[in-house]
Amino acid sequence: MTTTDKIHQTLRDSAGMRWLVLLLLAFAMFCSYIFMDILSPIKDLMQSTRGWDSTAFGTMQGSETFLNVFVFFLIFAGIILDKMGVRFTAILSGAVMLVGATINWYAVTDAFQGSGLQTWFTNNLNYIPGFDELGISPFYRGMPASAKFAAIGFMIFGCGVEMAGITVSRGIVKWFKGREMALAMGSEMALARLGVATCMIFSPVFAKLGGVIDVSRSVAFGVVLLLIALIMFIVYFFMDKKLDEQTGEAEEKDDPFKISDLGTILSSGGFWLVALLCVLYYSAIFPFQKYAVNMLQCNLVFKEVPTDSFWATNTVTILQYCIMLVVAGASFASNFMKKASMKYGLLTLAGVLLTVFCYMGYMRQSAETVFAVFPLLAVGITPILGNYVDHKGKAASMLMIGSMLLVLCHLTFAFVLPEFRDNAVGGVVIAYLTILVLGASFSLVPASLWPSVPKLVDAKIIGSAYALIFWVQNIGLWLFPLLIGKVLDKTNTQLVADLKNGVITPEEAAVSYDYTAPLVMLACLGVAALVLGFILKVVDKKKGLGLEEPNIKA
Repeated sequence: MTTTDKIHQTLRDSAGMRWLVLLLLAFAMFCSYIFMDILSPIKDLMQSTRGWDSTAFGTMQGSETFLNVFVFFLIFAGIILDKMGVRFTAILSGAVMLVGATINWYAVTDAFQGSGLQTWFTNNLNYIPGFDELGISPFYRGMPASAKFAAIGFMIFGCGVEMAGITVSRGIVKWFKGREMALAMGSEMALARLGVATCMIFSPVFAKLGGVIDVSRSVAFGVVLLLIALIMFIVYFFMDKKLDEQTGEAEEKDDPFKISDLGTILSSGGFWLVALLCVLYYSAIFPFQKYAVNMLQCNLVFKEVPTDSFWATNTVTILQYCIMLVVAGASFASNFMKKASMKYGLLTLAGVLLTVFCYMGYMRQSAETVFAVFPLLAVGITPILGNYVDHKGKAASMLMIGSMLLVLCHLTFAFVLPEFRDNAVGGVVIAYLTILVLGASFSLVPASLWPSVPKLVDAKIIGSAYALIFWVQNIGLWLFPLLIGKVLDKTNTQLVADLKNGVITPEEAAVSYDYTAPLVMLACLGVAALVLGFILKVVDKKKGLGLEEPNIKA
């Protein structure tokens, strides 16, 4: 490299700097993913300690996307992103997430119980004109006050996390366009999804710390991590600013946002196919995550581990988490090894430790640690898939494969897993295998769908395009957690009646639901996504959208 080349080299030209930026963005999303599902592994405790039945739990969880969908906040977020740029929007999203999470935390604390605020929420927000008539109110008469207030916090958090999502996607496009963009997007999502496993492992630990159940400790853990996420965005701010100084690019766009920009996006048939495929696919995954632990508790028999056993200690929790990080790190790093011996050595290490991780989860006899395996296979194969899309293409084909795997997994949970309820080993093995495949299916989407968006719209309105896709996606993320909760209560009428009449305790009811109907509903979403994937492939071939073409041209 000549002296002139060195002078003109930017941070973006340095692979190390590009991937450092990716790490900052991925870690911020890692923290947000933890908070997004912080209550998921303790649904049973929310029912027994705060009186949240499945309808209340589902309504609160669905509230995350309420403002994004019905107040169109995501559209405004896209406009803010296009007008104000990545840096400003990143810090704004981090701050909004933190505010919403803090409200959510206070709602589930003991301090809220018996307070004047609880009384107010008990007596108010039971009827919202217009929203109730349309059946889209985020509250309902009889909803626990803590769930109502938590829903408000979750709405605010949801605005921040979805804004962060489109901002991170835009940031990756900025730093990786023309380079390893699919690999970068896939890697970011794979690393961020470790937050799901982290949440599943540690949320119950904090809730049960010291033998005293306090669900607010779990939420407080998530709040602290979101503070760290905000710091990551601030560091990114200065790196991105330095890049613009080197390139002479303006952070704010020269062309102001126009309503006609949205018209341009919405008139694209390819855009709508990608957006609808996105909402179907993600609606079958994210809402499921919120109920997955409880589904396992209801379909498998877990024996209580003696308190004096090694498997009941927090030491084994930390050890298992460390093993998980090594599995994720080794499988991820194997994608970048040029020597075959190093590559397969790391894969072998990851495989052996994954087996150890699963064994430890079985010995701990907890549904949370079983589901914690969800992102591990995805972390290993997402870079492979991203790299393949970068160099070979076939994004639409990958989306179809992902949809088929999605259907297979939900049907397995619905009909096969319950048959092994009394088989202590067989049931857990089937659960592990199905969860791993579901995680692998999920990895197909970020590696193939998100890098396809820049091929469908002009670069200056890509922020708005991502915002529109996220908005459509959020409709499903609002609707399906709520639907799953309602379907659970409607298809378990005897259970609900027995709980109301005191025949069974809240603790017994929380782990006795029949999940067949909700799982079949989610499988149907996968079938619809498969059909749309096939249509997208046909349209791509006919109109030459380039979705099956590689991102990196030879």
